[in-house]
Amino acid sequence: MRLFGFSGHSGSGKTTLMVKLIPLLTARGISVSTIKQANAGFDADKPGKDSYEHRAAGAGEVMVASGRRWALMHEYRDQPEFTEAELLARMSPVDLILVEGFRRWPHPRIEVWREAVGKPPLYPDDPLVVALASPDHPEGLDRPRLDLDDVAAIADFLLKQVGLP
Repeated sequence: MRLFGFSGHSGSGKTTLMVKLIPLLTARGISVSTIKQANAGFDADKPGKDSYEHRAAGAGEVMVASGRRWALMHEYRDQPEFTEAELLARMSPVDLILVEGFRRWPHPRIEVWREAVGKPPLYPDDPLVVALASPDHPEGLDRPRLDLDDVAAIADFLLKQVGLP
């Protein structure tokens, strides 16, 4: 499985770009999964649901399944956070895993940057950023700039980076 990531400040458009890329990639016959870094307090469950009550009662893992999908929730409690390898081992094999966030993981990534967000680019301090996807033209850019609105060109660039057709 190949990994390719997207980094950038909140509000820069990482999720929007990924949501546009996924159907382009799958239309080319590439199987895609995603993994997104969330803040420490996120919860995919809702109070009052049976699965939430199972977790609240102390279950270490709760699987929710139907005829259409399943989800596994794992509580760290006093355990250390899983490593990249441990999380990826829990995913089914695919051609490409798109990663949102997880800037400490060692995979190539595109930084999504908008001047309007009001924060400086991250790429000067991250050698794994292989390109900047932006509607803007920052001065001193030392790597490729991809037009954030040209999703097909971003898909082509990404596939070339990971060695997929």
